[in-house]
Amino acid sequence: MTTINPGDVAPVFSLPDAQGNIVSLADFRGRRVVLYFYPRDNTPGCTKEACGFRDIYSDYQSRNIAVLGVSTDGAGAHAKFAAKYQLPFPLLCDSNAEVATAYGCYGLKKFMGKEFMGITRSTFAIDPDGRIEKVYRKVKPETHAAEILADLPDLSPE
Repeated sequence: MTTINPGDVAPVFSLPDAQGNIVSLADFRGRRVVLYFYPRDNTPGCTKEACGFRDIYSDYQSRNIAVLGVSTDGAGAHAKFAAKYQLPFPLLCDSNAEVATAYGCYGLKKFMGKEFMGITRSTFAIDPDGRIEKVYRKVKPETHAAEILADLPDLSPE
């Protein structure tokens, strides 16, 4: 499994969002990006995490930070999830897990005695130059969005 560390160049990607628009990391050059990987739409932990970002999204916007959620779910699931919880940021479809694999957060998981391949909840703060600024591997969905905002220095102009 790939390991991404602070200072590394962020793996580039282009993925469709829930509406089929292609979103690329290059689209955000010059802005900080919070790229969070989550296992599934409409599950308890993933809902708490997404709503955490939603609830303080205006704080992210005021600091010119883009938020992008990524899972292996399809566009239909993303659209329903985003509508149900009024998520104001793009959810990207990584259907073949290529991007999750490039970021080192896709692999063998265990749940209730069963093993399966899936996304491990992880987040990457990417600086305006496209380098990894911070990596979050042990994510608490309830407090994660606020934790990131507190960790990142404010780069917004005075």
